[in-house]
Amino acid sequence: MRRAAFAGVALLLAGLLAAAAWCAFAPLEPGVNVLTFTIPKGTWARRQAGEKFDLIPAQIHLTMGVRDVLAMKNDDDVPQLFGPVLIMPGQSFRLPFRQPSTYLFSCPLHTSGQLSVVVEPLPDAGWPRLRERIAALRLQGGTAGAPSP
Repeated sequence: MRRAAFAGVALLLAGLLAAAAWCAFAPLEPGVNVLTFTIPKGTWARRQAGEKFDLIPAQIHLTMGVRDVLAMKNDDDVPQLFGPVLIMPGQSFRLPFRQPSTYLFSCPLHTSGQLSVVVEPLPDAGWPRLRERIAALRLQGGTAGAPSP
């Protein structure tokens, strides 16, 4: 009985180790490379009423070749600013990134008025790739104010 339990645990651990190895060394799929944030209807009215809230995080992380385009969609009734770009109601704006770096924007969609976009290079195989996959799983978990799919 003990031997069967030990064999079951060993088999489970071997399976987990194999899954981790696959995650660390399998190529990353580019999939949808756009991270989209939506400005909801009523945003301007809420801000005019004095409400302080963040529509987007102060720092956004992207990865070259995996998720390297930032998009903003304006569902509000008034134009919205993102950096130097005025996004009219019903319009979208896509900003592709071509180089790993940290980019700073003025952004009234965040209470600090600043947005930092950190674009990481495509992670190497091994621990960096495993960390990227874990971070992607966290992002898919979603929270209030998270990007729209």
